[in-house]
Amino acid sequence: MTVPMPKQAPQLLFVGILTLTATVICLLLYALLWKAGNLTDLPNLRLGFYSFCLWDEGMGSLQCHQFPELEDLGVSRVGLALARLGAYGALVLTLFVPLPLLLAQCNSNEGEWQLVVGFLAVASMLLASGLGLFLIYTWKWLSLSLLGPGFIALSTAQALLILLLMATTVFPQKAEQARASLSTSLRA
Repeated sequence: MTVPMPKQAPQLLFVGILTLTATVICLLLYALLWKAGNLTDLPNLRLGFYSFCLWDEGMGSLQCHQFPELEDLGVSRVGLALARLGAYGALVLTLFVPLPLLLAQCNSNEGEWQLVVGFLAVASMLLASGLGLFLIYTWKWLSLSLLGPGFIALSTAQALLILLLMATTVFPQKAEQARASLSTSLRA
């Protein structure tokens, strides 16, 4: 015996997906724009996608490094550029998700759902690779306890992107099953 699904269940799933999308966008905007990509912002250490400041004992203040000084410290120019591309590229792709999501819901178009899934998959891979590359190149100056709110926001956004990817992959199937059960119950 099957349990009947409420008529509003597909709409509730869709609203949940839209809410998660808005949450991910807000987290990415907070971490990458509001916090300027800084994953650690302490009085004696500031490390981010565009700032690399270490405490200088001689001067008694933060000294910010640029390339080629960073290459002397062991930070690859290409690696840091790829990390930036990954993190900020994930933000750009995630900003494109709501419109095809709304169009897919309104038009019941499977192709638009696949576009949303593609955007979310690429955004998730870009964010994970960008964050991973950044941590690989800066780990000798970082520890887990030094990572700040920017890192927490990016990590949460990554987890929610994975959840969104799973939800958008499953949602069209659930919506189709609900439509099929609704049409068979109306025929009976």
